[in-house]
Amino acid sequence: MKKSYLFTLSLSFCMALFLSGCGEKKKNADEAINNTSTELETTLETKNWAEKLGWSAGKKVIMLHADDIGMCPEANIAAKDQLTKGEIQSAAVMIPCPNAEEFINWAKENPAMDIGLHLTLTSEWKKHRWGPITPDAEVPGLLDPEDKLWRSVPEVVQHATAEEVEKEIRAQIEQSIAWGYRPDHIDTHMGTLFGDPSYVKAYMKVAQEYGIPANIIDISVPAVLAEFRSKGYPMDDSVVKMSEEYTLPKLDFFTSAPKADSYEEKVESFKSLIKSLQPGLTEIIFHPSVETDNLRDITGSWQQRVWESQIFADPDLINFFKEEGIIFTNWKEIMTRFNSMK
Repeated sequence: MKKSYLFTLSLSFCMALFLSGCGEKKKNADEAINNTSTELETTLETKNWAEKLGWSAGKKVIMLHADDIGMCPEANIAAKDQLTKGEIQSAAVMIPCPNAEEFINWAKENPAMDIGLHLTLTSEWKKHRWGPITPDAEVPGLLDPEDKLWRSVPEVVQHATAEEVEKEIRAQIEQSIAWGYRPDHIDTHMGTLFGDPSYVKAYMKVAQEYGIPANIIDISVPAVLAEFRSKGYPMDDSVVKMSEEYTLPKLDFFTSAPKADSYEEKVESFKSLIKSLQPGLTEIIFHPSVETDNLRDITGSWQQRVWESQIFADPDLINFFKEEGIIFTNWKEIMTRFNSMK
């Protein structure tokens, strides 16, 4: 599409020179065309991903994305409610977890919803735990002494090879497909797939082979790269190069709902987060769940999760989004726009 546009621009420029009868030499005309083409190329390269995908310059295009779905019934209930009411735009399922298949079945019944996979290589809770989809003998490095996935990212990086990681994330995608649902996108639980450059390579490879977009961030912007490096992500030069060569759409930024000590603070902190964002395509993750004794028994973060199941229905926050001119999207729309660029 870009080449076609450049050709049309060059042809129009030549015709203008010819019809004007200005008498410029062909060499000067060629130089002018080349300069114009170079300027256009530079402009296209400096656009953020929201602009590349067709949204107006200066707009904040945001995806409110529910993580940890399938982990427990409480997460499924909350996500279904938020998606059905249009309060959020996207969600991702943890395939190894006990309530994953139930949510995948719901996704099959609601094909307009944007549902992906929260590729899972850790099992962090004290009692509520899970293992891999791949047979244990094939991925020993992913298993802790309890034959569950490791609780932390550093433990995964210490023990698991990139080959084991790739095998397991493929198995999770294939399990979803076997249940009858091809995911709209993939992302990574606890950021594990960004925990080592070899994992990033496997992650991008699998995404591109399946043609399923991953939550890959455009780290060509120095400030974005510096921020993620400051948070401990090992985004070395090899990862920068991999990101440049990645062939599916990318995010301009990625962040999560802030923690808070009260519901009111939660809402105000989320407003502050939105105001702090630069224009572009941003995914904001959170972990909604309805309140139950079971949820409180699973995780000490239960209160944050309950509030995150409530705030996006809050009229104050909804009005704030309108006043800020926020545009909402999801991975389905992103891919539709991306494919139209080809």
